[in-house]
Amino acid sequence: MSQNAILPIAIWAAIALAGLSLLGMGIFGLRSLVYGKVQPLSIAIIAIPGVLMAVLGSTMETWVQAGIYTLAVMFGLAALSLLLTGLRKLFVM
Repeated sequence: MSQNAILPIAIWAAIALAGLSLLGMGIFGLRSLVYGKVQPLSIAIIAIPGVLMAVLGSTMETWVQAGIYTLAVMFGLAALSLLLTGLRKLFVM
């Protein structure tokens, strides 16, 4: 068995572990929401990148383009939120 034969197995194992991690985070997030440990607004904010990626992925030619646009939009939203938070702190003392 050559070194290259194990590469596809390792890639699929990494993808499976990442998928199981996402599934676990989703289940425990919903559990925390049901038990009232988390506010629904915080769950909605955390879900923005996933929803944006799904919408852009279904409307664009490739998922790679959707990922790049999602990254750019999220960087823009982060910069905007930092700016607005700074302005709010500046004027509300």
